[in-house]
Amino acid sequence: MSAVAKHRLFWPVVVLLALVLVNTISRPSFVSITVLDGRLYGSLIDIMRNSAPLMLVALGMTLVIATRGIDLSVGAVMAVSGAVALTIIKDSGDPTNPGVLIVAIGTAVLAGLVCGLWNGFLIAVLGIQPIIATLVLMLGGRGIALLITGGFITTINSDPYKFMAQGYVLGLPFAFYVSVAAIAIVALVERRTALGMLTEAVGINPAASRLAGVRSRGIIWGAYAVSGLLAGFAGILYSSNIMAADANAAGLYIELDAILAVVLGGTSLAGGTFSIAGTVIGVFTIQTLKSTITFLGVPPAVTPVFLAAVVVIVVLVQSRRFQGWIAHLGAGLRRPRAPRAANQAEAAS
Repeated sequence: MSAVAKHRLFWPVVVLLALVLVNTISRPSFVSITVLDGRLYGSLIDIMRNSAPLMLVALGMTLVIATRGIDLSVGAVMAVSGAVALTIIKDSGDPTNPGVLIVAIGTAVLAGLVCGLWNGFLIAVLGIQPIIATLVLMLGGRGIALLITGGFITTINSDPYKFMAQGYVLGLPFAFYVSVAAIAIVALVERRTALGMLTEAVGINPAASRLAGVRSRGIIWGAYAVSGLLAGFAGILYSSNIMAADANAAGLYIELDAILAVVLGGTSLAGGTFSIAGTVIGVFTIQTLKSTITFLGVPPAVTPVFLAAVVVIVVLVQSRRFQGWIAHLGAGLRRPRAPRAANQAEAAS
């Protein structure tokens, strides 16, 4: 049992199960799943569907953080991606044409990749600090999205495009399959090839890895490119869900949720060792927490405070130092104390 408790995924899983248990006790319907017209419905299904954009962004953020970096521009990249896709579809005159949709989605994802390559160029080639380099695109990206949409919220009416976020395949949301595919591909590339080990080496000590022959510049550049690519896909899912491109609201603050999901999953912001499985658990934890906040009817003005308080508790629970303090305190309380009379007699002698 002690070996299981020491596993780095133990506490993230415990926290997620605790949230599910609290929701189930508060409303037993939380875990109930109904079937209607061959489709599954319920709170758990909603969590799987709604977590897809965050899952994509968090996977890219995991690789970036593993290289000792950070990407604050993913929300803006989502806005650019959605703006590109919906503008192409709207200007085509035939929003249901499969060819138009393929071109629009491909161009939007390519735009996300270009944004990621730009971040990687600033960081890996020019040596700019990641937080500053990505802050540039975080601020300028939404301006680019506004230029693409002409300063307005672009809306379309296209059932095939709507299917990506709201459609179902074999009873489950299509967006869930997209996130599963992204998890499988990233895990396969990073854990079944030498790339994952090289990424960790760059994050632990970039100078030493470079002296050892590791092309750290290319690995860092590639991590930001993947982050931009996945953020582009996330922008497609987000715009497909609301059937609109809102440059100001698309992906707003999602970079903070992604960073939090990565940290809750056990990946250190100091770089190096990372956990894909931990990130997946962290994403589901955040999405479940948001569902809990909605169910409890927390006022919008108080929601950030409530979320912050819960996150602090979750982080403390997963902190090894905090766990050590609790264990030390518990051992002190369990330690037997000698009777007072015996102590006095011993002192007198």
